[in-house]
Amino acid sequence: MRARHGQSARNSLPMITIGISGRIGAGKSTVAKRFAERGARVIDADAIAHGVLEEPDAKAEIIARFGAGVLAADGRIDRSVLAAQVFGPSPAHAAALADLESIIHPRVHRHIEQALTAIRDAERQAGRSKTLVVLDVPLLERAGWDAACDHVVMVECEDGVRRERLARRGVSPTQQAAREAAWEAGRRGGRQAGPASEDRKNRFTVDTSGELAYTAAQVDRIVDALFGL
Repeated sequence: MRARHGQSARNSLPMITIGISGRIGAGKSTVAKRFAERGARVIDADAIAHGVLEEPDAKAEIIARFGAGVLAADGRIDRSVLAAQVFGPSPAHAAALADLESIIHPRVHRHIEQALTAIRDAERQAGRSKTLVVLDVPLLERAGWDAACDHVVMVECEDGVRRERLARRGVSPTQQAAREAAWEAGRRGGRQAGPASEDRKNRFTVDTSGELAYTAAQVDRIVDALFGL
């Protein structure tokens, strides 16, 4: 499910909006954290989605679609069990992912829009006209948020480093492949609907394969360039 975000919504914001994109395990959260350290306001869509999973109406829809087996012992949604149902190579997995997105995405979109409005209002009241807002969205293009961004930062990382990170997080090779397939499908959809992130003139790249200081320095250069430093 791809959201449509008009240019008027983007242009009404007295701020620079940056979207972060990249494969699973590439280091998107690390890049977002550095932007925050440089004063950016970060909207963490993954954290928002976790909260949405526990909203009573969303939770009820998830249970109705996927069964009570997705509940953990404490009554909360077990995200690992849910992920196993929606990320996989079969058409059934793809259909399940689409169903989950139809439940989660509209609610996450609403929360993000509310967060953007709150930031915009706060910045106007403070008299600031050039503030960075970072959208840390796991599937930026698939969810349609790249169209609402002034710039897209593509986070890249050597495959060996990514796989090591994912292994430490307990992500199986099957889950990794399925999530990457969803990411690639979202980017193909973006190319069909409009300019792809890699074709944009306002695209930056950050390589997270090296030391943390190396990543931070790249983010710093982006911030300095956007603020004309």
